[in-house]
Amino acid sequence: MTRNYSAKTPMPVSGTMPLTMAGQGETRTICCIRGKDEIRRFLNNMGFIEQESVQIISEFGGNLIVAVKGARVAVSRAMASRILVR
Repeated sequence: MTRNYSAKTPMPVSGTMPLTMAGQGETRTICCIRGKDEIRRFLNNMGFIEQESVQIISEFGGNLIVAVKGARVAVSRAMASRILVR
């Protein structure tokens, strides 16, 4: 199966994984954010910026509580799956 990537959806970088796969207490570095411009802008405004560190605080009801840029933020599993980390 071949995937078509557009300029708006960065290609996955080798050695990356979705934020949803990181374990509780782990600190990871954001590599890129997949999705349409509006989704990427929304996540950027919440502090999810490439090369920024993000720590998984906990998982609650399928949502993730993370620490990014000194703040705790709740993100849905769907949104967290768009954030690629290493």
